[in-house]
Amino acid sequence: QVQLEESGGGLVQAGGSLRLSCVASGDTSCITAMSWYRQAPGMERELLATATNGDNTYLEDSVKDRFTISRDGDKNTVYLQMNSLKPEDTAVYSCNADGLDTTCNYWGQGTLVTVSS
Repeated sequence: QVQLEESGGGLVQAGGSLRLSCVASGDTSCITAMSWYRQAPGMERELLATATNGDNTYLEDSVKDRFTISRDGDKNTVYLQMNSLKPEDTAVYSCNADGLDTTCNYWGQGTLVTVSS
């Protein structure tokens, strides 16, 4: 089992920055990638960014000019640096860890980001 704990959400003014963190604990040996998703009120959950164990990264076009994903050297922590935040970035941001085995798919509890105009 893997536990994921996110932190770093909160209230920020438009144009500001936040850095979200997600720490994986437990039996993390199955993890090959960690990702950030968000879900705004009344919207579907959307993938924002992924970072693999091999240091490959992916960012959705909608955020790639403002957000950066990175992982610690031990690969058990993933960060999402969010700059130039906009009110439409307001959402619950969740961390996901998965691996080649389909049973290796875990979610954090989510952290709320609110961007005021």
